[in-house]
Amino acid sequence: MRANIIDKVKHFAPDKLKIALKKIFFFGNKYFCPVCQSHVRVFYDFGAVLRRNVLCPVCGSLERHRMAWLFFENNTNLFDQTRKRMLHIAPEPQFERRLKKVHNLQYITAEFDSSGTDIQMDITTIPCVDSAFDIIYCSHVMEHVIEDIKGLMEFRRVLKPNGWAAIMVPIEGDTTFEDFSIRSPEERERAFGQHDHVRRYGKDFKNRLEKAGFIAQTINLSEAIKNQAKNIGAGKNEFLFLCTKRDALI
Repeated sequence: MRANIIDKVKHFAPDKLKIALKKIFFFGNKYFCPVCQSHVRVFYDFGAVLRRNVLCPVCGSLERHRMAWLFFENNTNLFDQTRKRMLHIAPEPQFERRLKKVHNLQYITAEFDSSGTDIQMDITTIPCVDSAFDIIYCSHVMEHVIEDIKGLMEFRRVLKPNGWAAIMVPIEGDTTFEDFSIRSPEERERAFGQHDHVRRYGKDFKNRLEKAGFIAQTINLSEAIKNQAKNIGAGKNEFLFLCTKRDALI
């Protein structure tokens, strides 16, 4: 019996085994994480400004990850049977683990300063041909990028005519604030809430997407998934901008 258990364990990668053990240890019926498909008894508090019951103890997802995952499952073609190429910028590991396994999805990851992704790149000069991807997902990256509109224009360039991009940024209020004379980490933390942010986005982020050549929908995830979410620790005021090319074929 013990030998059989050992043989089974050998087939698990270290991360896979760790997640399987966490699913058992944290099992409960209070919360559900759709990203790692775990029923757990607790979500942990997390954040520089502490948020209650938001961190999945199994995969580390936060409320925005779980909400975006549900939106993708129920409102997009990400998981259907058609063949697609997806570019994931600064990939969240909890998404990456599952998206790598999606049938018919050629999943490509990219990061500015990491050797752990498929492509190492600056999003303002993406080293890919035009119309290379069916899907682009970029979450909480643009607030770090000085030439954000240039990066968004690159997303548009490498997106296929009938493709879509899902872009998330932290939204605070209605109007974007940026001041490039603010340069030190301490000053940026005071002005923008984090030492490596270069602006605070408002809901007018949609205008930047349109300036870059997109047709953009502002999706309030709390509203979009309210009939689908149950006990996922959903947050309020989490926005996803769903973008298509202005000259897309209908």
